[in-house]
Amino acid sequence: MTGSPNSSASGSADGPQLAPAAPASVAVGEPLVVLTDVQKYFGDLHVLKDINLSVGRGEVVVVIGPSGSGKSTLCRSINRLETIESGSITIDGVPLPSEGKELAKLRSDVGMVFQQFNLFAHKTILENVTLGPIKVRKKGKAEANQRGMELLDRVGVGSQAQKYPAQLSGGQQQRVAIARALAMDPKVILFDEPTSALDPEMINEVLDVMIQLAEQGMTMIVVTHEMGFARTAANRVAFMAEGQILEEADPEQFFTNPSTARAKDFLSKILTH
Repeated sequence: MTGSPNSSASGSADGPQLAPAAPASVAVGEPLVVLTDVQKYFGDLHVLKDINLSVGRGEVVVVIGPSGSGKSTLCRSINRLETIESGSITIDGVPLPSEGKELAKLRSDVGMVFQQFNLFAHKTILENVTLGPIKVRKKGKAEANQRGMELLDRVGVGSQAQKYPAQLSGGQQQRVAIARALAMDPKVILFDEPTSALDPEMINEVLDVMIQLAEQGMTMIVVTHEMGFARTAANRVAFMAEGQILEEADPEQFFTNPSTARAKDFLSKILTH
C-alpha cells in the first residue's frame, strides 16, 4: 500500500506536463451518472445488490472495498461492458442502450481506463490515441494527430509517440491509456484499478495525472486500492462490500470516522500495514 501520492506533477522531461491546476474546489454540477436499484448476477452469485449511486458533473467518486465486493463489476456496468439484470443506469439523462450504434455512441462519451492498459500492440502510441477520434468521432487524421500529441504531452509521454506499447514502461502505457480516453472528449472517465498492475515506483506517475484531471474538473469514477489518492482527489468515497454500497462520505469523514463496522474493519486492516 502506498502512502499519499505525490501530487506535484510539475513534470520532468518525461513526467506529466499538465496545465496549471484549477482550484481544488471545482464545483460539482447536476447528476451526470445515475444508478438506480441496480442488480447484477453471475449465475447464482448476486454481485450487485440494490446499487443506488449518483455522480455529479465534475465530481470524483472513488469506490473502495475488499476484493470481490463488486467494485469492478459496478464500474464495467456503467458503460455496459457488463449487463445488469434490473434497475437503471443513465448517462447525462439517457438510459444505457442495449446494443448497436446507440451503445457505441454512449461508450464514446464514457472513457474507460483498464487495469491492464488494453493498448493495441501493433499500433504506435499516437495511433492508439487517435484511433477512436478518427473511427468514431470522424475527425480528420491531421486534427486527430495534433490533438493526440497535445494529450500525450499533457500526460508526459509525448516523446514516446512513435514507439509501440511494448517499448514503454507500465506507467507510461497507463498514461497513454488515459490520453486515449481523453481524446474522445468524454463526459466521464471510468478507472478500473488503474494502478494495480504497476510496479510501486510507477504508481505515483499515473496518480499524479489523475489528480490533475480531478482538479481540472473531469468527472471520474475510480475503483482503486490507493487510499492516498482517495484522500487527495475524491469528492466522495463509496465503500462497497458483498455487492452493496454500505456507506458514502467525503474522504475526511470516511477515513477518520467511518459509520459502519465493516468499513472500520476494512480501514483498520489496510491503514496499519
